Amino acid sequence: MDTIVEMKHITKRFPGIIANNDVSFSLRKGEIHALLGENGAGKSTLMSILFGMYQADEGEIYIRGKPVHIANPYTATKLGIGMVHQHFKLVHNLTVTENIILGMEPRKSFGRIDMASAQKNIEALSTRYGLAVDPSAKIEDITVGMQQRVEILKMLYRNADILIFDEPTAVLTPQEISELMHIMRRLIEEGKSIILITHKLKEIKMAADRCTILRRGAVIGTVQVADTSEEQMAEMMVGRTVSFKVPKKPSEPTDIILKIRNLCVKNNKQLLAIKNLNLDVKRGEIFCVAGIDGNGQSELIEALTGLRKIESGTIELNGKQIQSAPIRERTLTGLGHIPEDRHKYGLVLDFNMAENMILQTYFNEPLSKHGILNAEAIHRHSQDLMEQFDVRSSLGALSIGRSLSGGNQQKAIIAREIYRSPQLLIAAQPTRGLDIGAIEYIHRCLVAERDKGHAILLFSLEMEEVLNLADTIAVIYEGEIAGIVNADTTNENELGLMMSGSQKGVVPDYE
Repeated sequence: MDTIVEMKHITKRFPGIIANNDVSFSLRKGEIHALLGENGAGKSTLMSILFGMYQADEGEIYIRGKPVHIANPYTATKLGIGMVHQHFKLVHNLTVTENIILGMEPRKSFGRIDMASAQKNIEALSTRYGLAVDPSAKIEDITVGMQQRVEILKMLYRNADILIFDEPTAVLTPQEISELMHIMRRLIEEGKSIILITHKLKEIKMAADRCTILRRGAVIGTVQVADTSEEQMAEMMVGRTVSFKVPKKPSEPTDIILKIRNLCVKNNKQLLAIKNLNLDVKRGEIFCVAGIDGNGQSELIEALTGLRKIESGTIELNGKQIQSAPIRERTLTGLGHIPEDRHKYGLVLDFNMAENMILQTYFNEPLSKHGILNAEAIHRHSQDLMEQFDVRSSLGALSIGRSLSGGNQQKAIIAREIYRSPQLLIAAQPTRGLDIGAIEYIHRCLVAERDKGHAILLFSLEMEEVLNLADTIAVIYEGEIAGIVNADTTNENELGLMMSGSQKGVVPDYE
């Protein structure tokens, strides 16, 4: 089999850290090659070098056997390399067609954009590769799964035959993940070659031919996926045996800590996203709200945490109505929050990590006294938390928030919230972007909080996480609860049917 990409002895340094240390990697024509590693292992950095977003300090790159210098993404595109980023690069108020042709618009007389020709080309591409999209729909009006199809079509429109997928399933439903795996196989049959960056071992086993494992910037090995178990790959990735199922005893729920009654919340378009929703969450349980992305989860989280005004209804925490309370008051009443958007709500990206780790506790002793911050106590507190949760950064607590990898930013937020040990912790996509070792640790922490008699309100798009971690599962569909089930007696198929609106479950009568 011909080698289409060869990266030899790649080294990339950032201040205080070696992101890639003498890494060699190859991609064969017509294969799916997975790139696996912990957060901060150097996977995205290596692929960013291949796509021209970074330049290697040392090493060589060969494309189709010829040495190349990839100065920028434009050069990469001309070489037939395309990349679907973890956070999609789409303009939300433009249409599907406008996003796909952006920067490569077909022209007709007098420099006018030939939109009819572009739309025809996109329809032909989407039919050929089984990527059904509506060319005239606006990005803001289509699902996340459809947005990903648009990103893939952007690559194909530019004639890419080396396709890089960076954590492509992070925000997809189980059905969309199956569709994506089918699309990848279709692309391979059409002569494309794919590099798949992922933390998900099940997907590697489902889709990949070979897998290269990175640990702390260095290659641990490349394996044939068919001959290697998930357990073996996990151990190579983190350097120890990893448990795939969190050990937990049956929950022992007690009294109700969160009571939601007849809650109505509007979305940004002023349409009702949450419709007369009722829920009870008890102390001593992990209560999960599961559903396909965009069914009201974000609006519900924002209403509970004080980030969005409600239209009507009540939210009672610890016997106290908080629907009109400011955020500080909710926090002091016993609410914790791991937000789904870590950049927008979780961190102040231009603060250092010492400052980020005290955002909700800076006014308490010993972090401050009489309104004056104690810099030494703050640094020590933050450094201890970062070490306990294995938050890796070049300068420790002095590192600027935006300099950490996405996974390490997430671990920092989780460390800050779990340290406070709130009576109700709202955990929204708590392990998004985390490697299997970090997921195992976070799950153990959440179960430990539950076992203290606290409540966890979990919002997750990961079916495996929902079934592994939750005690009770409420499925949300179009802003309403479609059914509430016990995690021990349900399965992926039943949840999937409720999530898609094909089936209704049991919903208790609320007083």
